[in-house]
Amino acid sequence: MKWVGLIAVIFTGGLLLSAMDDFPNWGDAHSPANASPVSQYYIEKTIEDSGVPNMVTAVLADYRGYDTMFETVVVLIAGIAIMAILRVMNGVPGGARPSPAHEIGDQHDIIIGTTCRLLIPVLQLFALYVIAHGHHSPGGGFQGGVILGASFILTAIAKGLDPALERLPEKRYVKLAFVGVVIYSGFGVACLLLGENFLDYGVLQVLLPTIDAAEARSHSMLGVEVGVAFTVSAIMFAIYANLASKGELEGGL
Repeated sequence: MKWVGLIAVIFTGGLLLSAMDDFPNWGDAHSPANASPVSQYYIEKTIEDSGVPNMVTAVLADYRGYDTMFETVVVLIAGIAIMAILRVMNGVPGGARPSPAHEIGDQHDIIIGTTCRLLIPVLQLFALYVIAHGHHSPGGGFQGGVILGASFILTAIAKGLDPALERLPEKRYVKLAFVGVVIYSGFGVACLLLGENFLDYGVLQVLLPTIDAAEARSHSMLGVEVGVAFTVSAIMFAIYANLASKGELEGGL
């Protein structure tokens, strides 16, 4: 079976490498992507339509809002599927079990423990910055959510899985994952209730403290990015917790 896997990898890799000749040159102004009228519209109209200088976030959260919402749903489904396969129910509420007294702390790993205590608050603050400024500078809900989830994983690596689950137990991260999708879709439902298309944020100016439709789109993008961050961070930690503990949510690596 190992030989079959190796042959499949070599064949697939060769197929992908052979397709590189069909790619346009880097920065080619006449490539299909750059010559498309859709791309030109994004470049010329993003600021006018949404007041958002980060074109990438505008495309992901506004022009292509449906796609990004279902990408978030895919992340949620993947996490739930992994938990459904790996999770071993042991009757402990929330999946977290208090650590014995001799396991609490980092008395055996002073350097690692101290470094992590210094890094984790900085990581979490930076994650919030990346989420909040994702529509004005590089960042967004996916990036910030990954950083936030990584901070909890770092806690689990430094101190053990049980202390990390005391901060973010199973019931809480499952709820957060679903809340993120509800937040995202909630913006779309609000647009429908106000008589416009799903995720057509401009109409939300009547509900948000905004001046015009463009600013309403900007604020709404921030809202849906928060929802994405909730789902991504919760599912990222959920996957680690289940893989590291073989679904038992205790002990860990």
